[in-house]
Amino acid sequence: MIFDALGLLSLGLAYLIFLFLIAHLSESGLFSTKWIRNPTVYVLSLGVYISAWGVYGVVGFAYETGYNFLAFYLGISGVFLLAPVLLSPILRLTKNHQLSSLADLFAFRYRSQWVGSLTTIFMLLALLPLLALQIRAVSDTANILTQQQNHYGVAIIFCCAITLFTLLFGAKPLTPQYKHDGLVVTIAVEAIVKLVMMLTVAGYALFSVFDGTDGLTQWLAHNKDALELLYIPLKENGIWHSLILAFLFSAVVMPYMYHMVFTENFQPRSLLTASWGFPLYLWLMALCVPLILWAGIKLELGVNPEYFTIAIAQASQSSLLSLLVFIGGISAASGTIVVTLLSLSSMVLNHVVLPLAQPSPDYNLYHWLVWVRRLLIVCIMGLSYAFYGLFTFEHTMTEMAILTFIGTLQFAPGLVSVLFWPRATRAGFLAGLSVGLLIWFSVLVIPYILNLPNFFTQLISINLRFFEDPIYWHHIGLGSTIANAVVMFVVSLITKQTASEQMAADSCAVDNLRRPYRWSLKAKSVEDVINSLSEVLGRLTAEREVEQALIDLSMSPEETRPYALRRLRDQIESNLSGLLGPSVAHEILDTHLSYQIRPETPASEDIHYVESRLEEYKHRMSGLAGELDALRRFHRQTLYDLPIGVCSLGRDLEIISWNRTLMEMTGISDDQIIGSGLHALPEPWQSLLNDFLHSPNVQLYNQEVVSQSQSRWFNLHRAFIGEHEKAGDLSSSQVIVLEDVTELERLESQLAHNERLAALGRLAAGIAHETGNPVTGIACLAQNLKAEYTDPEIIEASTLILTQTQRITNIVRSLVGFARTDAHMTASTYSAVNLHNVISEAINLLQLSGSKDYQFDNFCTDDILVRGNAQRLMQVFVNLLSNARDASPPASHIIVEAHTNGNYVHIDVEDFGHGLPEGTIRSTLFEPFVTTKETGKGTGLGLALVHGIIGEHGGKIQLMDKADYDQGRGVIVQITLPTWTDDMANEEANS
Repeated sequence: MIFDALGLLSLGLAYLIFLFLIAHLSESGLFSTKWIRNPTVYVLSLGVYISAWGVYGVVGFAYETGYNFLAFYLGISGVFLLAPVLLSPILRLTKNHQLSSLADLFAFRYRSQWVGSLTTIFMLLALLPLLALQIRAVSDTANILTQQQNHYGVAIIFCCAITLFTLLFGAKPLTPQYKHDGLVVTIAVEAIVKLVMMLTVAGYALFSVFDGTDGLTQWLAHNKDALELLYIPLKENGIWHSLILAFLFSAVVMPYMYHMVFTENFQPRSLLTASWGFPLYLWLMALCVPLILWAGIKLELGVNPEYFTIAIAQASQSSLLSLLVFIGGISAASGTIVVTLLSLSSMVLNHVVLPLAQPSPDYNLYHWLVWVRRLLIVCIMGLSYAFYGLFTFEHTMTEMAILTFIGTLQFAPGLVSVLFWPRATRAGFLAGLSVGLLIWFSVLVIPYILNLPNFFTQLISINLRFFEDPIYWHHIGLGSTIANAVVMFVVSLITKQTASEQMAADSCAVDNLRRPYRWSLKAKSVEDVINSLSEVLGRLTAEREVEQALIDLSMSPEETRPYALRRLRDQIESNLSGLLGPSVAHEILDTHLSYQIRPETPASEDIHYVESRLEEYKHRMSGLAGELDALRRFHRQTLYDLPIGVCSLGRDLEIISWNRTLMEMTGISDDQIIGSGLHALPEPWQSLLNDFLHSPNVQLYNQEVVSQSQSRWFNLHRAFIGEHEKAGDLSSSQVIVLEDVTELERLESQLAHNERLAALGRLAAGIAHETGNPVTGIACLAQNLKAEYTDPEIIEASTLILTQTQRITNIVRSLVGFARTDAHMTASTYSAVNLHNVISEAINLLQLSGSKDYQFDNFCTDDILVRGNAQRLMQVFVNLLSNARDASPPASHIIVEAHTNGNYVHIDVEDFGHGLPEGTIRSTLFEPFVTTKETGKGTGLGLALVHGIIGEHGGKIQLMDKADYDQGRGVIVQITLPTWTDDMANEEANS
């Protein structure tokens, strides 16, 4: 069946427009992000691996090499089955350091612009045959369907359409932060089209060409050569291990695979789905290849086996099948070209253009990058078309594909070293890569371009033309890779790594952890960072990049901590790596945002950063590493939860740790202070620690600190960390321990106060005793004067004398009672006391003394018994009730209530007076000689006496102002006393 060229071309363009619409709708948000970023879509997007050679050329490859063709599927399937070991570490690096291509990865690891530039140039040269292959596949299939030989017309239209499609994506940022949802969905749709096409053709071959499985079995039984065609090459030439090696590394080194696997990865766990989903997809494709090959042999199509797929469809006389195969070929070719152009343009921009020419800081950097990337896309597409027009017609698609795969295989030793050999140096990498690519270029590329017998084969008298025997490129591929690895190994051993290269190697190694140095930046604030970057990026770009880094880190623009600024610098470098490439980004940061390195202060590792990274890895550690990490976390938690304050300081007095107790002492959280200098501490803590560090002592005791208007006391201790640290050397790392002894200091003060009170009590008793006799004599003389004389003045004077002597007598009695509080109570004086009776007796005494204007309500029931001394308890209630009376207006109610709760009786004495006084006097009401009454109306000993008696009885007392709880005016005195129990009665009886 012959198709019209214009109609076929229109169909192809319509399909490309359909793909563009899918991409546009995905980018515009019409489709749910959850659906777009589903792991299944990610797995299907990896189908970009099936290029035009994967749907056409692989059949011819099976014809030439038999079952060795399975290496195309086995190699990359093996990589994905081992994704946690091989792909996850690279994905981690890509995410953490914004490495959008293999050149970025190598430039970051080996810390060399030359590495990135040579990788980019060599990769571009190696990919030209593969890009030309895609153009040729579309052109040749169109010619087969139209029975024409117009090689250039279809190719040029296809190239223009693909270039336009790519420019629409190239006009957007190509960084790991920006995900091309439209591109991913489009590639996934193309993967489905390719799979449906292959399964449909294979199904037609099985059920129409062979009439089912029985027919296939019979045909193979009569045509044993068809089976031997697949088996014999597998047994004879032994090229399978070279093929496995080449296709295994293609999952990473091929730009289009690197881009889809790592750069466009939405979430790391998608790799787990891809580890089985993508191999399943590949093996569904692989099952179709033998059926298509055998069907092509049976039908005797008379075309190159590479085109059996399209030829079978054409032989079926089904226009739908033919068009499906044609669309499948366009899907395979366009997907590979688009992603490769995007990735290569970014590589060339970052590693070739930017090192040579950078825009002025006054120019819009983002606008400039977009237009340069567009220009590079056009140029790379032009080179691919030129290669197609000049060098492809004399060779098969398999030859072109193998040329690319062996070329990219030369990056394998460098890639393995990135993950598993931190000792590799940039010199070793460059030397090994140069040797491998020199062999590849001279032994494979030159003969391919010139279509001449290889001069090395002539030297060893093997008359083979290029690719006439697969064993030829097998030896070249294996030999060049081994030479590459050996040279890299030897040169790395005899050369040394730079400090930055060593740090990058630690970051990349699978079994290692990055340990950055704890240096301070010259910039001391976020604004300083912006100003420094503005010199090279321009103010607008600098502000935008710093703002993005702050968002990524969830960091405040007001941040000034050295640790935070180091993290900010690292994040900016990572973001700029995705935008400008790691080499240019590293150079910009080293020049304009450099560290303040002090030779006299040796650099130490950033322990806080290491700790944070270990926390991220704790679920990935197993075995000995897991046990050691568990021990580390146990020790760290122990230090964090110690009941004394602990902080550690670096050599530069940067705070490295700050435990929970210290947070409670100071009110400063660890998130606020860790990573800051000692000078960032607020007062009084800065002065306290700074003075201690500059003192010759390693211990200080009872240091008073006034914080929040309260005095607190601390003991301070310090130790020097490390074997060679010297005491008193401020350049040493130190640990400081703060012990809060405030309570101890208060207890000591209280003890001294109590001793003073006891002495005062003894003094008061002595004074009372010595004062009593003269006062009694004075009272007697005053009474005699009053009785013997009738003169009003004498009677008035004697009355005043009697009043004052009575007052002195009352004070003396109170002093004696207070001084002898402890002496009255012994275990033998405790008994069951009926609380109702004691309170009633106290009320009667008060009423007899002139308190009849007040209503005393005793709501205590008769059955409540407390353990105590009735005489002393009545003294308590007399004092409390008299205080309540004095604080209340006439005719007021004074209420006494009690109830039992377990082993205690709770008593409330409530009045409706003026309440407690405001101010600090409230906290001293139970102290001796403290009174709120007017002078002459109170001694200030009543509540102190009550407090002492209640304490003797094992009870508690507190005052509650009802106004504080919105319960009106007045005071409630709350008392708790132990109740009298049967056990106490038995003990009393036994004694």
